[in-house]
Amino acid sequence: MMSTKQKQKLDVVNPHSCGIDIGSRSHYVAIGQGKDDVQEFGVYTEDHRKLIEFLKTHHIKTIAMESTGTYWQTLFTSLQVAGFDVILVCGNQTKNVKGRKTDVQDCQWIQKLHSLGLLSNSFLPSEFVAQLRIYSRQRQKYIKIQTRIINQMQRDLRQMNIRLEIALRDITGKSGMAIIEAILNGERDANNLASLVDYRVKKSKEEIAKSLEGNWSEGYLFVLRQHYQEYKSNLILVQECEMAIEQILKERMIDNEIDITEFKGQLKAKKKNKNTPSIDLQQYSYQYFGGVDLFAIEGVNQNTVLTLISEVGSDIDKFPTAKAFASWLHLSPNQKVSGGRVLSNGTKRGANPLSQALKSSANVIGNMKIGFLNTFFKRISYKNGRKEAIAATARKLAVIIWNMLKYYQPYKPQNTEIVEGKIRMRKIKEIKKLFNKYQIQVNDIAI
Repeated sequence: MMSTKQKQKLDVVNPHSCGIDIGSRSHYVAIGQGKDDVQEFGVYTEDHRKLIEFLKTHHIKTIAMESTGTYWQTLFTSLQVAGFDVILVCGNQTKNVKGRKTDVQDCQWIQKLHSLGLLSNSFLPSEFVAQLRIYSRQRQKYIKIQTRIINQMQRDLRQMNIRLEIALRDITGKSGMAIIEAILNGERDANNLASLVDYRVKKSKEEIAKSLEGNWSEGYLFVLRQHYQEYKSNLILVQECEMAIEQILKERMIDNEIDITEFKGQLKAKKKNKNTPSIDLQQYSYQYFGGVDLFAIEGVNQNTVLTLISEVGSDIDKFPTAKAFASWLHLSPNQKVSGGRVLSNGTKRGANPLSQALKSSANVIGNMKIGFLNTFFKRISYKNGRKEAIAATARKLAVIIWNMLKYYQPYKPQNTEIVEGKIRMRKIKEIKKLFNKYQIQVNDIAI
């Protein structure tokens, strides 16, 4: 006989709810659990209008849909414009029960979970951030293509035994491009090519000349020319993306009342590389984030801040705590316990662009010589290795950024001596516990 608790049912939180299973060719819509409560609609704009009319006829107020690739975006926007309360949920929240899996069962399962209030909404950026995200991600795509082209140019030179990548750290720098352009224009004398390098290059011209002696294959010269032209064309595309980003930022800052006169006098130049955006992000971010200077954090550079603005923007309030923000970035340990045993505690897998940017900044912090975050990085690296230190430092950066933007507070790194003092006191307590556990006396230790 079933107990009273087993007979109890979950309360319906959203009575006028709907579940939609998103597909590439059609969408299945469930307004209930009956056989006649499921309808299939196409993906064209006309089909969207029919779907909205169907929902209004059945007095639906709130809708849950699963985030499937990019197929959900147009329907999601149409439903919001039509006045529905729409939430987007991750697939791990709507995993179906065991048995046969069909689109009809999926949409009914989503509807049931949503009616019981068991689904939580995913983070969705504002319209400004969503627009900026398009330009930023497109720029990042071209940066990755640029890296591939550079590797191909190095391979072309190496096939002719031109080892320019050994003589110069970056073959697409000022000196490297001057040499490559001269080669493509017909120059073959190694000494003449070596004379084109900038005076700041550390390697001697004799050594550079040695690296430029090779067999000039017409086939590889042809391929090198094509890759060079592709590299130049890709640079133009990156610049166009940056121009679009700067334009949208300018339009956003027109009515901004933050005074940047004093801030400009306090600006500290950040080290730049070839992938650094050609935008004054220090000024724009200071205005956009209400007078918070994120560049004061060691390791945070222009790419990090651009990714933050284009992925989250000023919607940091949508994350109730710093832990929730770090979890969304997949930087928090995902501990799995079964039978009292910890099965795993690594971070979740994911390709969040902001998470990758923070890890890149954490890697820069690990290469520094001093600083509060560098001390933290070295301590984790000593215990668990560099990979774990990068993840832990990226999480700490996320927590620092959340607190700065949430409470509009400046970055105040802890004093290194204070941190080391706390570590020393913790170690003393650990040693005392060991002494008490094994009844060790000071005289028992030979010094």
